[in-house]
Amino acid sequence: MSLHLFCLFNSLFFFKRCPIFMEPQNLTGVSEFFLMGLSDDLKLQPLLFGLFLSMYLVTVLGNLLIILAVSSDPHLYTPMYFFLSNLSLADIGFSTTTIPKMLLNIQTHSRSITYADCLTQVSFFFLFGCLDNLLLAVMAYDRFVAICHPLHYPVIMNPCLCGFLVLVSLFSSLLDSQIHCLMVSQLTFCTSVEIRHFFCDAPQLLHLACSDTSINTILMYFMGAIFGGIPLSGILCSYTRIVSSILRVPSTGGKYKAFSTCGSHLSVVCLFYGTGLGVYLSSSVSPSPRKGAVASVMYTVVTPMLNPFIYSLRNKDIKRALWGIISRTD
Repeated sequence: MSLHLFCLFNSLFFFKRCPIFMEPQNLTGVSEFFLMGLSDDLKLQPLLFGLFLSMYLVTVLGNLLIILAVSSDPHLYTPMYFFLSNLSLADIGFSTTTIPKMLLNIQTHSRSITYADCLTQVSFFFLFGCLDNLLLAVMAYDRFVAICHPLHYPVIMNPCLCGFLVLVSLFSSLLDSQIHCLMVSQLTFCTSVEIRHFFCDAPQLLHLACSDTSINTILMYFMGAIFGGIPLSGILCSYTRIVSSILRVPSTGGKYKAFSTCGSHLSVVCLFYGTGLGVYLSSSVSPSPRKGAVASVMYTVVTPMLNPFIYSLRNKDIKRALWGIISRTD
């Protein structure tokens, strides 16, 4: 409750300052930044453009197919697939925040991004990234109720609760994005405006700032602990209870059936947090910003692209719905 009260009391202040709602005020004197991308080699640019364009199209098409399959098949009108369609929508937004600007810069041979566009990118990046995180936690809770309390599942996971959980995730993500946006908007930049990344990464902006960023750094870790640590703790707690419940099932077939209902979600969770942890460890071992940018491709581009494949290949209901759509178009 305290998180939501904080959001209510501070929403007007945050919303006036961040680009989702209106044009931000540039307090730094900097009009633009330069995104240095993944490589300075001009010969690699066409290859990078084709690769990332293909991955982006696969990401958008795959997640749209998941949303279309869930919305078109009445058998999929269940909480699990309702959350899955929202996760697919968040994945589309997450990829769209960074990749189109990167492709545009490669195509136009320009690396500039305006101050307002940079703040907008920071804001939407944390919005969809945090929404992905929270939805995975909500889906873990859904699997916990389905496996550990199957008889009470329809009563507990009713439509009102499902809608409420999605709205709480959305507004919590919005709060997280606005706090990061406000934090970046207060930074003062000097002459160096080159971001060694393919998008406006908040830690990179902190390194570029010539003002004191100690409070900003503490705030960033604090927000990460809240919006990253709490959902992850919820996922771990849910799966601890799920595994404990599955181990009590006497038959091997029953154990396999119970585990198969959460196998896809567990794969996505491992992919999402595994790639994020990999980026953190790689940046700790190698201080090179360019190598960190290459590593971040895994969770910003690859993970949203693979999610539809994980859910469709391991899920008979999704495959049946997709084949139904294909057969109706023939």
